[in-house]
Order: sequence, then C-alpha cells, then structure tokens
Amino acid sequence: MGARVRGSGGPVVEVGSRVRFEGRTWTVAALHGGQVRLVAENGEMAALLLALLFADEGFEVMHAPAGCRVPPLGLLEALPAPVRERAWAWERHVREVETGHPGGSGAAGPPRAAYDPDVRTLAQREEAKAAELSAAGMPTSAVTVRRMRARYRDDGVWGLVDQRAARPRSALGRADERVVAALREVLEAGQERSNGTLGRLRVYTERLLAERHGDGAVPLPSTATFNRLVHALADGRGLLGSARQRRWRSARPAPLFVPTTVMAPGELVMMDSTRLDAFVVLDDGVVERPELTIALDVATRSICAAVLRPKGTRSVDAAQLLAQMMVPAPMRPTWPEALAMERSVIPYERLLSVDARLEGAAARPVITPQTVVVDQGKVFVSSSFIAACGSLGISLQPAPPGNGPAKGHVERTFSSVNTLFAQHVAGYTGSHTGERGRDAEGEAVWTLAQLDDLLQEWIICGWQEREHDGLRHPMMPRRALSPNEMWAALVAVCGYVPVPLGREDYIELMPVKRQKINDYGIRIDYRTYDHQVLNPYRGEASTAADGLWEIHYNPHAPDEVWVRLPKAGQPRGYGWEAVPWIHRTLVSAPFTDFTWQHVRSTVARRGSRVEHEHDLALALRELLERAAAGHGSRRDKVVAARARAHAANADGAVWGILYGRQPPATADRPDKDDDFDHGEEVFAEDTEAEETDAAGEYQPLGAAGAEGLAVAGDKGGQARPARDSSVTVYDPFEESLRW
Repeated sequence: MGARVRGSGGPVVEVGSRVRFEGRTWTVAALHGGQVRLVAENGEMAALLLALLFADEGFEVMHAPAGCRVPPLGLLEALPAPVRERAWAWERHVREVETGHPGGSGAAGPPRAAYDPDVRTLAQREEAKAAELSAAGMPTSAVTVRRMRARYRDDGVWGLVDQRAARPRSALGRADERVVAALREVLEAGQERSNGTLGRLRVYTERLLAERHGDGAVPLPSTATFNRLVHALADGRGLLGSARQRRWRSARPAPLFVPTTVMAPGELVMMDSTRLDAFVVLDDGVVERPELTIALDVATRSICAAVLRPKGTRSVDAAQLLAQMMVPAPMRPTWPEALAMERSVIPYERLLSVDARLEGAAARPVITPQTVVVDQGKVFVSSSFIAACGSLGISLQPAPPGNGPAKGHVERTFSSVNTLFAQHVAGYTGSHTGERGRDAEGEAVWTLAQLDDLLQEWIICGWQEREHDGLRHPMMPRRALSPNEMWAALVAVCGYVPVPLGREDYIELMPVKRQKINDYGIRIDYRTYDHQVLNPYRGEASTAADGLWEIHYNPHAPDEVWVRLPKAGQPRGYGWEAVPWIHRTLVSAPFTDFTWQHVRSTVARRGSRVEHEHDLALALRELLERAAAGHGSRRDKVVAARARAHAANADGAVWGILYGRQPPATADRPDKDDDFDHGEEVFAEDTEAEETDAAGEYQPLGAAGAEGLAVAGDKGGQARPARDSSVTVYDPFEESLRW
C-alpha cells in the first residue's frame, strides 16, 4: 500500500503515516492483506479494511505534500521551447534514478548497470546521474539531483521547470507605480475629451505627479518608455481610439454581460432616432439631412415602423411609430405585387382569418409592443410619449444616459440602414464629413416623400426578406432566418391578437395640455382656439381633480386642437371636439409649431395679447408667402420648407395608416427629371370627413355618405378631392365589435 504512481505527487499511506479518521488522528501501525491497524494518540487500537478507511469523508494523510496529479500542460505550452525541453529531460533523468528506466518502471528491457535498483542504492544512483550530467557539459551535484527528485515528487514536471522563466511578466515592466497610477487616471479622465497627442498625455501626467508628490519628486521615464507605457495601459481598453469609440466604451455596462433573451414578438422593442446619411430636397430647393426614427423588434429583428421627418422630430412622431406597429402596412400603388403579405413566407391565410385588415397588406409584421426601450432623448422621455405608452398598456424602459450599448440592436440597425440603403441613394453623405464627396448636396434629387417611399419599400423587400445572422431557429441552428421567417415561426407559437386603432386612439397619442376654457376660448403659445362647442364650458371647471380640461394638439399641424368634453352616448361619457385656431383662414399655407416659434422670435410684442396674436398671424403668412416666392433669408426658407414637409407627412401618412387608406394611384415612381409635385400628400384625405350643418354642429359622415363626396371647408377653403370608391373604409367602431 505504500506504493504510489511515480511522479504523481500524491499522498502515500505507509507504516508510520499519520492519518485522520472519524475526526481523530491515528498512526498507521501495520498494513497487511488489504487491512490496516491504527493506533490513536491515547493508545487505542483499531483494525479495519483499507476501503473503509479511504471511504471516510474526513480521511486525509497528515503532513502529506500536496501534489499535482496531471501536468499543467497549458502552463508548459506558454513557456519557451528550450525551457520545456530542459524540464522533459530532467523528468527522464529523475525517472531513471528512481526506477532504472528513463520511461519509468513500466519500461521494457533491463536497466543500465549504474542505475539498477537491485544492485545500486539510491545514493549511488544519484551520484552516477550527477557524474553523467557533469560529463555531458551540465555541471550537476548529487544534491541537485536529490532536490530535483523532491520537486518532481511534489509538483511533477512543473517542479522541474526553471522558475525564472515561469515568473509572471507585467506589460508595464519596472515602471514606477506612482507614474502608472497617474497615467491611468489621466487616460480615464480624457475619455470624454477631444483627441490629443501622446505629448499632451505626458504633460498632463507630469502635472498630476507634481500636484500629488511635489515638483520633481517622481521623474517621468524617457519619451520612448513613456509611450510604450501608454500603449500598454490604453490599447486593451480602447483609451487611444477616436472620441466616439472612447465614449462608446465608457458607456458600456460593467461585465459580466448578460445577453437579453427574447422569445416572443413585441416582448422587447427598441426605438431611437438618428440623422440619415443622405440629403433630401425640401420645398424651395432647401437641402438637408432628414431624421429617421425606427422601432425594432428584438425577437424578430423586424423594423416594425419607420418615420422619416425633417430636422425636428417630435414626440407625436414617436407616438406615431406605436400606431404604425399595431396596424397593417397597406400596399402602395407603385410597389410590385411581390411585396404583398400573401406572397411572403408569413402565414397569410391563417392570419387573415383572424384579422381582416391584413387583406391587401404589405409583407411587414404587425406587432403589439409590450416593453419599449428608449434613450434619454427629449422626444422619448416627454410626458406625451409616456402617456401614449401608458394608454396602450406599453411598459417604457429608458436606457441609462449616454449608454448606447443598452440599445445596441437598434444602433446596429441604423448602421445597416446606412450601408444597405442610404449609400445607394443619390445625395449620400457618408457616416462623417471625412467620407463626404465634393458635392453631395448637389447630388440630392429625392424629396422627403420620395425618399420615404423608397425607404418603406426597402424595409419590406430589402430588410424583412434578408437573412439575419442573429436569427436562428432551434430546429435549424445552421441556417440564418429573415425577420419575416422568424416572425412566422414565433407567431405560430405565441399567437396573434389584433389591436384595432381609430381616430380617437390617434388623438390620445398626441401631446397633452391641461388648461381652463376662458371666455375667449383656449390660448396656447399666443394662439387662440375657439368654437361654439365650448360655450357650455366657458369659465367652468372640469370634473377632474385639478379642474382643468384635457387638450390634445399636433405640433406638426397647430391650426386646431382637440378638447375632451362631456358627450352623451360615448363609452366613458366624454368625446373629442375639434377646436380651430381663430386665424386659421388668415394663414392658408401649412405650418408647424417650430415655424410659429421662429415667427415669435422675430416679432416683438406691442400692445395686448390679441393684437400680438394678430401680428404674429400676419407675420407668419408673410413668411410663408416670401418663402414660397423664393424670397427671404435662408433661415426663413428652411423653416417654411420643413413646415410643409412635416405637414404633408403628418396630415396624410398618419391618417392613412390608421384608417387603412391606400395612396392615390399614380404613374411609376418619377425619375429625377420628371416634373412631379412631391409637395402633395402621399395619402388621400380622411374618409370620415366632417361637415357643418345649418346649426353649426359637426356631423360625421359615414362610409356611404363620404363615398364620392368632395368635402368643402378644408384648410384654406379648398375642397377635398373625392375619395376613390375602390378603397375600403376602415371603421374602428365596427372593428372593435368584430373582435
């Protein structure tokens, strides 16, 4: 039982060994035939089988050297080749001294005479090995051989390694710890600063050392050594990259990174805005980069909705994304039939039996979000957007400030939009000014409406049908799926629940103000809104706790607001009433809230509020007329062009999405040389138009009454075009009853 595997370094049970058994210390007195006799410290004796001794949970051999049973091959591979060869050679020498054979006791053939254990003692064998090695040019003594045997018994091959080569090496070398600490602090403090040279780092480090330890107390190394020290500290952590890369790395959460696991469509949706890397042509030839806001479903990587706006995205645009996600995207006349949902991998027939709105829809998933992740942008943390998410039962999860990796999926999608779509668009700007061409603005030919149409078409045919490496089906892990394929696979498991949205739902998504209804009506930012429907409530307090009335408004069309007033027959006893601006007939051109703010900043207040509002209205009309005629400053033209672009998108696209209208039938998409009025609305006007009866009350028109009717009294007194009779009217009230 005293035998052991040579070189393993394991403990040995032999006569005289002290062992722990059943919580007591014993001395091994005898070993015979698988039995062991133990003597306790108090003289008590015990005889038992070795198997029972070894099976005891507290058994251990006292004062036995801790050994490594398996050579640390990974550590050996990290050593230089000569060091490894020397260790393996010493192992053969030690084995030959102990067993007579370099390969160990199991080797075949007789041992050499100088190392025969049956003839020579261990001391003689050690002397013979020392003489042999010394004769071979490696001076060695018997004491050295004995020491190598002990190290081999305790640590195996690793004990034979020259430990000078195994010492851990630092990339910092022998640098002064005070210099290293100061340099590390300077590097971390400069993550948010502009890029600088290594010379600036040296100056800052020297200055910090002087403040901490006194002038000249801690000398800096030479320039070459200092630069090597900088790279040793900064390269692995990205502290010498571009300012953008440094900010990105500093915003990452602390490891360990826990991947987000999403198993159902809509379980986690990420929303964000960015400037698109392409120029568009607004009215009057104004060229600028638009803002793109998208909603990305993490489970399927689907771009559920996308809104393209001139500079100045508002919270109502973010709320519109929520509406776009939950209603089918209608096919546009210029799109090929291959983009229809019935031609895609989506289970169209099964879904159509659940949601009739999918008839004629484009191949884009309809997803109801459960949790929406946004950044700290004022668009997404506004009270109106938070209220919109609350009204739809959506959990809003803001990411930490400046933490792009917290919503890395949508950030990466923006990069894909630029590389897969924007770089192929006329007027592409590149990701930064260093990549921009000489005359990128001159190459821009697409209007905002045209580019939006191209983008929506690309999302369906270029993104939703493109294989995504991050989408893998458990049954087909080797094949990457497209977003539409992943949605088809998940919707079969998770199910599909349609969410009908109507006109009142869209009004609920607009920004909110709470104010009194005065004798003159409602005044918001020097604009007075008034209508006879307010007569019973002027000066009256509402039934709310604060006594104020709930008012919703559209920043892209501030010529009217909606007031929630008591109305019999409504589900909650309240209904929406549209209240126009009193000067809306004075300003016939479309304008937005930021257009109004531009006029306010240029018109000084003189006289009363009423006179000032009239002066603002006249100044607004003059501004829009000057811009339309090509006069005025560049700033005036840009403001007016953005206003028309915002109004065209907000007035047509939103209502078209919510009410399921199709765009007007047109010819193929015009080329850059075509004479095409892109200032017109992409979608037709609202099918549920309103007319005023003899008593001045608004009466909603039904589907039959609106058929073929050109409704007068629209903005500027112009008649609305008659609705195409082939378009199906989506009635939200009928839809709610159907489900």
